Amino acid sequence: MSEDRSKSDGTVGKALEILDLVASFGRPVRFSDVLERAEFPKATVYRFIQTLTSQGMLSYDPDRQTYALGIRLVRLAHSAWQQSSLAPIARPLIEQLAAEVGETVHLAQLDHAQVLYVDKIDPGRPIEMYSQAGKIGPAYCTGVGKAMMAYLETSHLAGVIEQQSFHVFTEFTLPDEAALRAELIDIRTNGYGFDREEHEPGIICVSLPILTARGRVLGALSVTSSTQRTNLAALEALVPRIRVAANAIAREAESWRFPDQSKIQTVDTAKE
Repeated sequence: MSEDRSKSDGTVGKALEILDLVASFGRPVRFSDVLERAEFPKATVYRFIQTLTSQGMLSYDPDRQTYALGIRLVRLAHSAWQQSSLAPIARPLIEQLAAEVGETVHLAQLDHAQVLYVDKIDPGRPIEMYSQAGKIGPAYCTGVGKAMMAYLETSHLAGVIEQQSFHVFTEFTLPDEAALRAELIDIRTNGYGFDREEHEPGIICVSLPILTARGRVLGALSVTSSTQRTNLAALEALVPRIRVAANAIAREAESWRFPDQSKIQTVDTAKE
């Protein structure tokens, strides 16, 4: 989180930044671990950790003297999964898609400027890869990330691109904003995009956005495989079937009155 964002969000924003920091380790951590990475003074970090622990957002192991994500977050995550995630609506549809194509299917949504994998269905022959449900990944070098960015409104897209790191993961990673924008134009023209081993060597995918009837981005759907098993042309041939699933998810989401994030963001901005 940037310093300006942290200041504008006040105490709540700072506390959530500490919570995100603890989560980023992927394991129980000591206070010194958090303090080393935090951008706040020692007393501030300690106060927030104690508050988060007393509220059940963090748990403390007195024997090991470590902090971990608390059980209250599990309840909140479950509620979020049911109320704000596409996953419950999409699960039967992506299970059917994975069974039909025999490859891994990802369901993702944008989390600010990153990709959040909200569900993943592996076929009978799963492939080892980074993505897992609940994980976040870069948007500029993943198929689902680019598929969603291609359909964002101009002002929203500018903010998302500004936050991309353009770290080079492989020889195929898009190196800069110009290359990304050129690819987003192609995706918008074709209606689908690819991951050409841009995030992980040997991992490829074809991805389509999940859009409302008015064209607002709800998420993205991808079919992912490896270069050892298939190629981009074969994945591209699956686009019509993926599109059927993506459209069905969009219809189900709208019929269940999926939260309109654009309106929520407008209201939040007005309150600030």
